[in-house]
Amino acid sequence: MSALDEKINEHFAGYVVRKDLVKAVKGNAIVPTYVLEYLLGQYCATDDEASIESGIETVKEILRKHYVHRSEAGLIQSAIKEKGRYKVIDQISVSLNEKTDSYEATFDNLGIKKVAVDSGTVKAHPKLLVTGVWCIADVQYEFSEDARTSPWVLETIKPIQIAKVDYEGYKEARARFTKHEWIDLLMQSIGFNPEAFGRRSKLLQLMRLIPFVERNYNIIELGPKGTGKSHIYSEFSPHGQLISGGEVTIPKLFVNNSNGRIGLVGYWDVVAFDEFAGREKTANKALVDIMKNYMANKTFSRGVNPMGAEASFAFVGNTDHNVPFMLKNSDLFEALPPQFHDSAFIDRLHAYLPGWEIDVIRGEMFTTGYGFIVDYLAEVLRHLRQEDFSNRPDLHFKVSEKISTRDRDAVYKTMSGFLKVIFPAGDETADDVEELLQLALESRKRVKDQLFRIDATYPDVDFFYTGSDGEKRRVQTVEEQEFPQFYYLKPALDPKQQDQSTDAVDDDVIEVEHEPRDTSETSAPAKPRTEEGHHVFSENRKGVSYDKLFGPYLDGASRIVVTDPYIRYFYQIKNMMEFVEMVIQRKALEDQVAIHLVTGPDDGNVQKQRELLESITEACIGSGVDFTWAFDGSGTAHSRDIVTDTGWKIVLDRGLDIFQAPMRRDGFSLGDRLQEHRMLKNFYVTYVRQN
Repeated sequence: MSALDEKINEHFAGYVVRKDLVKAVKGNAIVPTYVLEYLLGQYCATDDEASIESGIETVKEILRKHYVHRSEAGLIQSAIKEKGRYKVIDQISVSLNEKTDSYEATFDNLGIKKVAVDSGTVKAHPKLLVTGVWCIADVQYEFSEDARTSPWVLETIKPIQIAKVDYEGYKEARARFTKHEWIDLLMQSIGFNPEAFGRRSKLLQLMRLIPFVERNYNIIELGPKGTGKSHIYSEFSPHGQLISGGEVTIPKLFVNNSNGRIGLVGYWDVVAFDEFAGREKTANKALVDIMKNYMANKTFSRGVNPMGAEASFAFVGNTDHNVPFMLKNSDLFEALPPQFHDSAFIDRLHAYLPGWEIDVIRGEMFTTGYGFIVDYLAEVLRHLRQEDFSNRPDLHFKVSEKISTRDRDAVYKTMSGFLKVIFPAGDETADDVEELLQLALESRKRVKDQLFRIDATYPDVDFFYTGSDGEKRRVQTVEEQEFPQFYYLKPALDPKQQDQSTDAVDDDVIEVEHEPRDTSETSAPAKPRTEEGHHVFSENRKGVSYDKLFGPYLDGASRIVVTDPYIRYFYQIKNMMEFVEMVIQRKALEDQVAIHLVTGPDDGNVQKQRELLESITEACIGSGVDFTWAFDGSGTAHSRDIVTDTGWKIVLDRGLDIFQAPMRRDGFSLGDRLQEHRMLKNFYVTYVRQN
């Protein structure tokens, strides 16, 4: 086990499970992850390998004996008849038969209906009346001569969930972990290997948990296929319900006027709408209107008395085009059905999670480490819905008073959710709050900026916050930094004007600023190709390469010195090779350029490091580039910069290590081949003219 896994088992013994065990026991049983982990938590909540192996076999046996496959439903029915009683694992729903004044259960996989249920069971588990719930149930068979009486009887039922959680113990154990360890624990709990994700990417994954800890929180995530958008809502918690966007009706979602029974919003913490996008889809206007009222006021009415509920809404769907296409031709909500591509509906969204920043899920991204039994974490998150952490950021920062009350509420709800997930005991620092506040502001700003495109009557809002020093700190979205030539297009422009304005922008210029912009312009102004300045690049943005960052500043140089103490591991030396390749491609064939690297030794495997660096020297023979390298003799060099004999010094806080590591082990990816298609780490670059 890793050091983190040992720590997890030490402080959360009995509430964690090794996440790769789910695959080991699942087989062909089509059950949610929380069902499997509930069983694993009963029998495999240990770090003893022998006990784990024994527990796996026990869980497999339980599933083999009691999980009902549809194809074997007849066999299980026969077993119930012959034995008189049998335990099954199935998805069960209950309805009231008004003709007989009795409750009747339906077993989804077992295929039996009209199973008698007593009123006490229904009162104890009211969700059974709304939709199917996974349960372990004892079913009896009692034949009756009366044809109106069903032979099936539900004797006992137990929804698959942890009954009680020690919340104070959870907070105390949280204090034993650093912020970074806790975030990695949460990542492993939702099934992912933390090492496969950058800092911002981890926070975006955890942002999907906010609807489970915040009441009446509305979030949308649109992005490419295969990024796991619906996984959290279908597999993670027994308190969330995932439904197809095209299958929802007013009675199912809100209230049935014929019997007054409340719908999904009354029984579930989160209602997620899968496959929500699609321009060809249509939606009932009355449903959209009720949804808008509920999202704004937490209440709904169908001509009777107003009713309230606490369910959060999550909308997930696939985009048809990439981000620059959407920004140039429409907006980031273009994939929504026409009835939902409505300014009043969109304005009620608290956050827009940028799905295009999340990588397509691959096998190597899943964890083999320990994480919370998802049902345990789901119960903790449900308890946290009672708390309100929205005022805690005010202890350190002040959000702009120029934004509307709706914008402010959205930002504070996102902040409250983040703090509940990561800092449930309230021990966050100002730096911790600032990192989350920037993401919360950005998530709402993405909604508001697109609203301005859709409906020009919405004001252009300046999203900023101030710290204790009184300095205004403006927030930008990643796509705003990456595609300024399209982001600032105004909705009033006709296509010809847009084409003229975007043609004037030099695509090779990198524009990264945190200063206020004059958004009356239709595109960002071009900058000189070489000038002094300091630029900050946000994590997860793309479109950056060594050629764009350094190329113009290296032109004409005959000697380039790169100082970076961490050109040690293979991927770092590969970065150095790509830097050399860039110089070779830019220089004239007849020119000779010397590149000298000053770095530090890899104490773990210095011989391999030497071999790889020498291979760059050998590869450059005959290219017009002379590559040399040396270890820093003093052992004290910490600077990371590039210095040319033409007078330029380029200071980098990360040296050449600016890209997130591609994780694909087999096959191909554009990120492996082209730097512009790699996601960045957060870094800065400063250009200084020395003479």
